[in-house]
Amino acid sequence: MSFRTSTPTSRASFPARFAGRLSRMTWVDLVVAAAVIVLLYVTLRVGKGVTVSFSTSQSAKVDTSVAELPYDAARSLLRMFVALALSTVFTFVYAYAAARSRRLERVLIPALDILQSVPVLAFLTVAVTGFVALFPGSMLGLECASIFAIFTSQAWNMTFSFYHSLTSLPRELDELSRSFGFTRWMRFWKVELPAGMIGLVWNGMMSFGGGWFFLVASEAITLGHTDYALPGVGSYAGAAIADGDLAKVGCAILTMAVMVIGVNFLFWRPLTAWAEKFKIEQSEASEVQRSVVLDFLRRSTWPRLVGRLLHPAGQALNRAGRVFGTDDRPLVVHHGKRRAGDVAFALVAGGLIVWGLVDLGLYLYDHTGLGVFGEPLLLGLATFARVAVLVAVATVVWVPIGVRIGFSPRLTRIAQPVVQVLASFPANFLFPLAVWFFIRTGLSIDIGGMFLMALGAQWYILFNTIAGAMAIPTDLREAMDDLGVRGWQRWRRLIIPGVFPSYVTGGITASGGAWNASIVAEVVTFGGTTLTATGLGAYIARATENGNHPELIAGVVVMSAYVVSLNRFLWRRLYRLAESRYSL
Repeated sequence: MSFRTSTPTSRASFPARFAGRLSRMTWVDLVVAAAVIVLLYVTLRVGKGVTVSFSTSQSAKVDTSVAELPYDAARSLLRMFVALALSTVFTFVYAYAAARSRRLERVLIPALDILQSVPVLAFLTVAVTGFVALFPGSMLGLECASIFAIFTSQAWNMTFSFYHSLTSLPRELDELSRSFGFTRWMRFWKVELPAGMIGLVWNGMMSFGGGWFFLVASEAITLGHTDYALPGVGSYAGAAIADGDLAKVGCAILTMAVMVIGVNFLFWRPLTAWAEKFKIEQSEASEVQRSVVLDFLRRSTWPRLVGRLLHPAGQALNRAGRVFGTDDRPLVVHHGKRRAGDVAFALVAGGLIVWGLVDLGLYLYDHTGLGVFGEPLLLGLATFARVAVLVAVATVVWVPIGVRIGFSPRLTRIAQPVVQVLASFPANFLFPLAVWFFIRTGLSIDIGGMFLMALGAQWYILFNTIAGAMAIPTDLREAMDDLGVRGWQRWRRLIIPGVFPSYVTGGITASGGAWNASIVAEVVTFGGTTLTATGLGAYIARATENGNHPELIAGVVVMSAYVVSLNRFLWRRLYRLAESRYSL
């Protein structure tokens, strides 16, 4: 039942109009309002534990009673969403700067290659010390370090995706923005962000899964001989695995599955269905993505009411965006003749890089000598072989499956929660089963570790392929159907050109993710049994556990060198090919 007011809205004051809309609220509006209030209450209640006192001299003990799991789950979810918000802001700023400036692109994109190759454990080594010193005597320091570690497992994939969508913007949209004289802010908000929204949402979902994958390492870590832990599902599972308690490991797995499915139903599923409206096409698909939660929200008057409240702020932001200037040139990085400013920029950037490398070399020379690079260089070849096989097999297996899912909204509804659970499943949770399986079958962890690495890497290819297939205009697919184009011809003329840019993004992040996943996949521990593979990941994990900073630095530098070289000689060339030939 709804109630109407006889007050004329055209002449009424804003408070009167607001009160009039509140009087017309339905039960749907009440449910939405109650859900928001409960969410805010839970967030505030859980957030109180972030600022409790903490002493760096104490070795943290994780409470593994099952009654603590709901609270631990809420703390983990809070960290994940804070890290996702930070990753989104970082994505917009970093990707836009790299795509807009030719000079910055030459520094920021190689830097992004290096950042995605640096293991989470290496970030934690610096982050824990820095944040604990920044917030002495408070748990907030450890919370910031944990969130930063989760951020490093999310941000790079999203940034690569948005950067590529900016540099491969359809020509028609680019000309539209410049012909209408949009400000640069309006171009970003009205043209560039909508054009990259589908890929950004799916890569955000994949990045969220990457955060789950490294949750154990982010919440329970060992530096030197001191253990740091935070309440969370990851630290709970880590403690249960260390104790060899299969029952509690099972409870952690069940809790993780409930969390992933719940987040997918309440957050990612509505978001992917909402992103469908940004699909560039001339005819609407006969079947579109649907979400029960999104349909429920659309029945509520709250979104429209909030939109009206924020409308003046949006207009003010558009006016303020004029200070950034008018869109008078396309957002495409040209690689032409170098100018004097480019040479000066290259000299300054190169000088800083050389200075950093020399300082690093002197540090290692004083402590262990430059021979410390020999062992990680050789071990890196073993990890490189695993990464190459993993990416090749994932391409053959998941690209056809991703295309199939992306072309079918009905199949997407079924497959999305399943894929999300699989992509979010931490490899550490499988350590009990992995140890039993490797010992029972006699399978070497040198081979079996590759399957554990795949848990954290192969999904980047699948998710990006799904996003690329969903972005292919429906009218192009219908044209192919009308012309009777099937089989290999359809793949060569439509599917491969359509998904290739997204696949390259998935490939480069899957490659970096595989190197990063080797840290937790090449050393498998359960109870008192430890299996160690020959590889760079095991080398870095051992150096981190022993607090050997020279070996840790050498391992991270070598891993970065492998990833950057692979990106330079393979993935970056494929990026250029995607920009020049395969952008829709």
